Amino acid sequence: MAIALAVFSGFGVALAAPVLSRRLNNAAGWVLALLPAALTLYFVSLLPLAAAEQPAAFSSSWAPELGLFLSFRADGLGLLFALLISGIGTLVIVYASGYLKGNPNIGRFYAWLLTFMAAMLGVALADNALLLFVFWELTSLSSFILIGFEHERESARAAALQALLVTGAGGLALLAGLLLLGLAGGTLELSTLLGQGDTLRASPYYVPALILILLGAFTKSAQFPFHFWLPNAMEAPTPVSAYLHSATMVKAGIYLLARLSPALGGTNLWMYAVGGIGASTMLAGGYLALTQTDLKRLLAYSTVSALGMLTLLIGLGSQLALKAAVVLLLAHGLYKGALFLVAGALDHETGTRDIRQLGGLFPKMRLTALAAGLAALSMAGLPPLFGFISKELTYEAALEYGPWLTAAVVAAGLSFVFVAGIVGIGPFWGRKTETPRSPHEAPPSMWLGALTLAGLSLLIGLFPATVSGLLVSPAFSAAVGQTTSVELALWHGVNPAFILSVITVLAGGGLYVVRGPLRSGLSRLAWSRGPAFLYERSLDGLNALARGQTRILQNGYLRHYLFSILLATTGLAGFTLLTKGGLYWPSAVTDVRFYELALGVLILGAAFAATISWSRLGAVAALGAAGYGVALIYLLFGAPDLAMTQFMIESLTVILFVLAFYHLPHFAQLTPRRSRLRDLLVALLAGGLMTSLVLSAVGVQLFPSISDYFVENALPLAHGRNIVNVILVDFRGIDTLGEITVLGIAATGVFALLKLRMSRRKTGDEK
Repeated sequence: MAIALAVFSGFGVALAAPVLSRRLNNAAGWVLALLPAALTLYFVSLLPLAAAEQPAAFSSSWAPELGLFLSFRADGLGLLFALLISGIGTLVIVYASGYLKGNPNIGRFYAWLLTFMAAMLGVALADNALLLFVFWELTSLSSFILIGFEHERESARAAALQALLVTGAGGLALLAGLLLLGLAGGTLELSTLLGQGDTLRASPYYVPALILILLGAFTKSAQFPFHFWLPNAMEAPTPVSAYLHSATMVKAGIYLLARLSPALGGTNLWMYAVGGIGASTMLAGGYLALTQTDLKRLLAYSTVSALGMLTLLIGLGSQLALKAAVVLLLAHGLYKGALFLVAGALDHETGTRDIRQLGGLFPKMRLTALAAGLAALSMAGLPPLFGFISKELTYEAALEYGPWLTAAVVAAGLSFVFVAGIVGIGPFWGRKTETPRSPHEAPPSMWLGALTLAGLSLLIGLFPATVSGLLVSPAFSAAVGQTTSVELALWHGVNPAFILSVITVLAGGGLYVVRGPLRSGLSRLAWSRGPAFLYERSLDGLNALARGQTRILQNGYLRHYLFSILLATTGLAGFTLLTKGGLYWPSAVTDVRFYELALGVLILGAAFAATISWSRLGAVAALGAAGYGVALIYLLFGAPDLAMTQFMIESLTVILFVLAFYHLPHFAQLTPRRSRLRDLLVALLAGGLMTSLVLSAVGVQLFPSISDYFVENALPLAHGRNIVNVILVDFRGIDTLGEITVLGIAATGVFALLKLRMSRRKTGDEK
């Protein structure tokens, strides 16, 4: 139960965040950060259970008929992500209190940030596929709000919409894939599915389920060709970029791939699809990072490259590759989160994120420079930082698969070194430049998070055993689907991986030295729009299609609406009746009294007269005659209450028509003969369909009549002798309540419109 409370606690505190923000002002961030801090300690306490292969779990029935259970499981992989989510979340909330100080909407920001945190914890710890999907979509929704937080700017709104459309479309594919996976495995519980790898891979659902799940993972983790939404999401405030688009949300797809690797991995389709897309994303992101001058976009493209590298390692699927993926996941969360926070501090204190306007800031921002330097060294893969260990393992895994893959990974490593130099060294050293604002050290709330994450990179690099046993080993075991252990060490001797690491640092440093000409040359070669251009054209096409179908289907003419509805209904229902054998002729259709036949002829004649009448009064009278004829049928067949209702409606309709005559235009024939013939044909088809349906309904009895039940139980159960009233009030009371509610809403709307019109008249009179 405690694990479920840990997940849902964020939603509860999110509701209180705006109130706390108004009452506590700048201290609200520090107070709200207590929740993720407490969750971090709680998840740390669960690590020994995960290491002992006895993970904490909770399950409660939610909708068992749908296979939906409220089940959570904190194994090693889930806890690794949960610790990143809650730990970095603590620092980001504190950071936001300084970064957004004085913002009138900061309470709303805290609320959505905590909502996102809770949703991400749900993704990491959910043990039911449908429950995971619910949290998955909540992360997309909260991300949409947070990216568009500064909604006054059109660019922020466009970036938020783009992220929502891309990840939301992937989410729909993911839902279909998870359902197919459940069909193949006979359950939606992930812990059970992971043990059925052979069954799932042999299922005919395997290929479509895998493709759909990969679409969901690739869109979420910004894999090529969906990578373009992540750099555009840098329109969000820096706390959002650091938290969602570096350490947590964009790694949800990585988590899903690692989680399902034991069940879906091990096939050529998995290796080439996951590994191929990962390699493409890794190279594309690294290349595009070299051309950027905005700090956040620079970090965003390098994040895309790192996400591609993680996807590549998971796609390779070997034990060494998966171990490298787990270590890189942790290392990247630490150093990239720190660098994003540094970028935000630089922007906040200098007024710019353009790397060409930043330099010589070390004397003014020493603590920020220290955090940036440590994080940059880790990103570049220099000892004794934790990033060095992750890079060594990545190179070792790549060497298993030959020189081409190794060259691709090294090329991505060059871009990491380049970006590390640009962000961690360039703004603080070298020639001092003029900035829009006079720079000074950021407040403690803004350098604390960056320094903490960078310090952890150094601490874990010096003492890797602190995480290898309790954190990395259980996560690695969950990713490979078997119990195993990981021993991390800072030094493995001079080996091919170390030599490649040295070459990467030297070559990356050379790229940094010639960064100006390099960036200028690559910018001229880069096709910067790429898939983003296809997204824009697709969105334009969708809007054009919507406008076109709106002009056709929502043109403002009631007769066109009726024509479309009647024709579509008649065509579809008539086709079904004819092809599926749904037409039945009742046996007692010839038992008709002469007065019933006379009423039928009267109704048909009145309806026909209404259509050909050249007098508005004559048409209304004919319609009234048809209505009164229907009321007489009700009366003859023992339904006096319905007959009275019909009499009242018809009388009121005729009266209203007559009273409204003087407001109506002169009676005229506006449609050509061809249109009237078309309408006549549609009307006859619709009438024929309804006649066929009524006759078929009378001619077939699928279930015993319910009339006897109402007759027998109206008095003893509902205490009423009027059976129709009892049906309306008791047996079908919810239907009646719904109808009353609709009428009440309509009456309220009419009253509001009338009152608005009266108030406008009064205002006009006063003027």
